[in-house]
Formats: sequence, structure tokens, C-alpha cells
Amino acid sequence: MTKTIIRCTGIKELHLVASQILSLYPSEKIFLISGKMGAGKTTFIKEICKQLQVVDVVNSPTFSIVNEYKTVKGSSVYHFDLYRIRESNELLDIGYEEYLFSDSVCLIEWPELAMELLPTSFVLINIEEEERTGDRLFEISFHGN
Repeated sequence: MTKTIIRCTGIKELHLVASQILSLYPSEKIFLISGKMGAGKTTFIKEICKQLQVVDVVNSPTFSIVNEYKTVKGSSVYHFDLYRIRESNELLDIGYEEYLFSDSVCLIEWPELAMELLPTSFVLINIEEEERTGDRLFEISFHGN
């Protein structure tokens, strides 16, 4: 497993981070975005969606668990926020398999709450804030085949 670390010194650089990650993993569909509350997970997902040419408004699906967005080409991008689930079985209730195995891009915040139900092949992006500078460090690793 190879890890890549990208430093982001401000929100204006976020498009470069998103572009670099998508170019590193052009055929991957499952992206797990992890980090503490306030690390910038949703803001980063907004930038990924912009890179994927999503035409819908991107916002956190904290209460609905999943949002579907459409791209200019008509394909779907699914955005999950698992923060409010209490048990991974709650994903079964929303039919998560239909989303994750649809061959659409899936962006999943708080994935650690349901790792046992997620596909074995994914890109993990961990966002950490450097206390001294406020910079964000994006640690990216690929897991699977």
C-alpha cells in the first residue's frame, strides 16, 4: 500500500488537491474521506464534485445519510455522511449496496462507522489539520485490488 501526502495551505489550493487525487486514481469509484469534525471533509467533497462536473448543489447529507448528484454527462455521484448512524446495519436499511456497487463515484464521510460493510477496494483520504499552521494534510492510500 502506497501512501501519498499532500499539503494544502488554504482553500484556494483545494482544487489542486482534488485534481491530483482524481488523476492518481482515475478508475476508482469509492473514496472514503476521514478526519476530525471541522477538518474540511464536506468542503473537500464539494471540490471533488466540482472536478467531476456535478451540476447540483453539493451539501452534507448529515440527516438523509446519502445525497445523489448528477454530472453534466448525466452520471450519478453519491455522497454519504455516516456521522449519525449508530449501527452499520442502518446502511442495510437504505440499500447501500445499490449505491456502492452501481459503478458510480461514491464519496463517504465518516467511513470508519461502517467499514465492515464497505467494498474491499477503495481510496482512503484522511484529512488532518496541522495545529501550528492550520494547513491541511491529505494522506491518501489505496486499498484493494
